[in-house]
Amino acid sequence: MTYTPPPSECHPNEPDVDRSSTGGDAARTDRQTMRRVLRREISGTIGLLTDEHDFRAMRHYRSFAFDDYATYLAGVEDLLKARASQGMHTMLALFDPEEYADFCADTGLDPDSPSSRARFTAETATTGPTIPYDGEPLADLVPALIDEAVRKATWEYASTLLARLGACAACGKDVGHEAFARARDPLVRILDTADPGHRHLVCSVSATPETLVSVLHADTDPDGATHLDDTEALEFTTVLALGLAALPGALVMRTRSPGAPDRVYGWRLRAGDLEPLTAGEVFDAYCTDIDSGDPISPESDVDYCAPPDLSPDGPTPGHHH
Repeated sequence: MTYTPPPSECHPNEPDVDRSSTGGDAARTDRQTMRRVLRREISGTIGLLTDEHDFRAMRHYRSFAFDDYATYLAGVEDLLKARASQGMHTMLALFDPEEYADFCADTGLDPDSPSSRARFTAETATTGPTIPYDGEPLADLVPALIDEAVRKATWEYASTLLARLGACAACGKDVGHEAFARARDPLVRILDTADPGHRHLVCSVSATPETLVSVLHADTDPDGATHLDDTEALEFTTVLALGLAALPGALVMRTRSPGAPDRVYGWRLRAGDLEPLTAGEVFDAYCTDIDSGDPISPESDVDYCAPPDLSPDGPTPGHHH
């Protein structure tokens, strides 16, 4: 299914009409009932245009039926709700007009065709960013889909840069692979030594043409076990590895525990290692405007801290300097 109406051009989703009351025989009624049951088993993907610039690019195609972006979004939301009301699962994929044009050129498909858009959406669903529709307003889903696309693009670019580092001239080992393996240890130690509760980590690396930023969320359960998203952890470790291997950067962590102030820690990525910031440096980083350099009032109920010792014989979890 793509963003292009009518729904009949996509996966079947129009409601069935039970004709048993009009004299259809029992066998026909059973087939219709079976179709309704099976239809709920069908999952679909809608290729979503996430901004007006992309929307305007698609208006060049005659078969694209919308003239107004707000009307388009309302139509997508109505379709999502209709499918959900029939018990059908739907994914949202980011529809990029430039990638679509390239896809049609590579495959020889007519770009001015709903079926071509449907094929591109199906392809995007297997390789690109997607998010499920669970009844949320589309206004919330659009930024979530954009964030997912940025996250995936960041990971892919960081992976590419790591791969380009090649082999170490001295030992012959793959520099990127070694950096990735080395990045896991300090990340595990950071999580192990943090306060129980919610941890929010941000790693930024000064790449070209722009800084790469990755975010990791981790939570502890009542037994002290750490829970995090495997994909998010993979992406975060990749960006951290790039910083340890080749580029300057920073890592900051904010912890939140019930009944206690938030704690903020920071490290520089320098010379293949994590260099801890002092409490004063963490305070300055958080309480200084990046653009103007002017001071910013510190947040209430926030402690700016020097990080725990990350060495293997460092402090036990929960210890703070």
